[in-house]
Amino acid sequence: MYDFDELAAFADVMATGSVTRSAQKLGLAKSTLSRRISQLEARLNQPLLRRQANRLIPTEAGLLFHTYCTELLSMASHSQEALAELREEISGKVTLEIHGALARSWMAPVVNAFLNSYPKVELELRTRETPPTKMHSNSVHVWLGFTNECGLNQECLGHLTRGLYASPRYLAENGSPTHPDELPQYAWINLLNTASNGLTLHHDKHGDYLFDPPRSRLRVDLTALHIDAIAGHQGIGLLPHWLVKRREEHHPGELVPCLVGWEPTPLPINLLYAYGHQPRRTNALLDFLRQHVPVQWQRSAVNA
Repeated sequence: MYDFDELAAFADVMATGSVTRSAQKLGLAKSTLSRRISQLEARLNQPLLRRQANRLIPTEAGLLFHTYCTELLSMASHSQEALAELREEISGKVTLEIHGALARSWMAPVVNAFLNSYPKVELELRTRETPPTKMHSNSVHVWLGFTNECGLNQECLGHLTRGLYASPRYLAENGSPTHPDELPQYAWINLLNTASNGLTLHHDKHGDYLFDPPRSRLRVDLTALHIDAIAGHQGIGLLPHWLVKRREEHHPGELVPCLVGWEPTPLPINLLYAYGHQPRRTNALLDFLRQHVPVQWQRSAVNA
């Protein structure tokens, strides 16, 4: 068995190259620090450090053992943190990043409820419209849309079905399309070029239709701006039915569906988080989000 005081002494001297500096840093007498390293060398039956000029440098055995020493100290620190968490109320900082489309329509009341349930947790809430690539163990992300392999655990919370929408005024002035092949005659409102490579619309009776949207005069990078532009009579665009329902609760009559029955593939809603052990506050947030998923997301279809 290793003495962790000896391991800590060796690791610090490896970093500073000086018993004097390490002793000052650790608040120990030089004789105490030297004795701990000597005891570790005796335990291993190997010299770990040698003096070169005014600096201590590792021997070959010291270089090899330093890797294991660092891992042992890290494991000890993590185990102490984990045990401390069990004794204490869930607390600390956690970051939640959420797709902008879900921020106000779903997340606002969920965040309030979470903070009320865990009064000692500090939550940093951010919005984004591009998928993450890396996260640390104190972060959680909720992403709407398809993602590639990004090195994160991806857990599907549900799906949002989508359809074509316009404002009543726009359709009154331009007429309503009766088939997807008429869509090029209308102004198209694009969100982050989501349909730049073509959009397959499926109909239960008429099969699939590949729609190649015309160049959009208005391209936006925020879902809120996308909805506002469509409601503002700028043209036809693709929106999740669930988001339209949320908006209609506050602004009834601003959006109406076009080409009902013609829909693209539903968008997945994924919970993204780092692999491995999660702090209790992160696990608490993950569980809370899972428990507050709207029932409509878990249905195979949501009627507009």
